Amino acid sequence: MVDFIVFIALFVGGFYLFGISWSLPTAQGVVFTAGLLVVSIALAYAMRQRGSATKRSDNWNQRDDK
Repeated sequence: MVDFIVFIALFVGGFYLFGISWSLPTAQGVVFTAGLLVVSIALAYAMRQRGSATKRSDNWNQRDDK
């Protein structure tokens, strides 16, 4: 549950940065890029979580040969 909350906070926060970047008088590109990075981090965070909807036994992050 905590993972989902972190994902949603990052994802929605990134879209918020997208939205406010258009109304800023300066640094629009910096804020838009920050939003893009935050959304990318949110998606990467969600994809790194253990388990899978496909219930595969050979997930990349669950191998025993580490």
